Amino acid sequence: MSYSKLIVGTMLWGVWGKKMTKSRRTLLIKTAYELGMTSFDHADIYGDYTTEKDFGDAFKSACLSRDKVQFISKCGIAMVSKNKPFKVKHYKYDASYIIESVHTSLRNLNTTYLDLLLLHRPSPLMHPEEVAKAVEHLITSGKIVSFGVSNFTPSQMSLIRKLAPVSVNQVEISLMHSSPMFNGQLDYCMEHDIIPMGWSPLGYLKQPEDKWPQQLKVTMELLCNKHNTTYAPLLIAWLLKHPAKIYPVIGTTNPTRLKEIRNALELNLDVEDWFFLLEAAHEKSCP
Repeated sequence: MSYSKLIVGTMLWGVWGKKMTKSRRTLLIKTAYELGMTSFDHADIYGDYTTEKDFGDAFKSACLSRDKVQFISKCGIAMVSKNKPFKVKHYKYDASYIIESVHTSLRNLNTTYLDLLLLHRPSPLMHPEEVAKAVEHLITSGKIVSFGVSNFTPSQMSLIRKLAPVSVNQVEISLMHSSPMFNGQLDYCMEHDIIPMGWSPLGYLKQPEDKWPQQLKVTMELLCNKHNTTYAPLLIAWLLKHPAKIYPVIGTTNPTRLKEIRNALELNLDVEDWFFLLEAAHEKSCP
């Protein structure tokens, strides 16, 4: 399965974030497509179970070819919401629930298939046979093209992989949250040809600069001057340098910001630049 190197995240498009109008959603879809960002990341729960439908309506207005883009979605979190009957947040991974969730996503997105389905988070009650039953049905019926997981540890991936073909693990990863580089998650992906997708890849940019490690701002400014770039592309280029071939999920709702971040694909940090940032972020020498 082929995805754009920078994936467009939709979590903040709706009532959980910017509450964008249909025209703004349509513009953002078109802008992303023109920039070569053709993969769009969803989850059934986004916007209290409303964002997928909002996106589907806007995508129809964008008049783009469905076979030129990739739709990714997640299921498994049963969230307490006015739109659902659940009494407590929990996880549901029985085969019938997974299949029903996919059918709902397909209706909301106005499509006949998902390019990728992810299990949103691991559950202590997750049964590999139930997951595999759903995945086999969805693939053979053409409802999904590929299957993966999100926020799974290596052992949890291994458990599912015994019965179902895991092609992706989407995890939080950034300069601020670099633990997947050291806890075995990315090593496991590399060993088993699993694509790592990174959510919240900008990390520190979501915090005020006075909360950054003391050396980080100085280091960022030095490297931005060296590479003639800005903070956001620099942080994304840092992730792209990793040999696991991370696919960052970009959550901005600003078309101009998308264009800025797209510049990361033109940056090639050298090894010393990479470790310069790592040490500045953690204020200690690497082991």
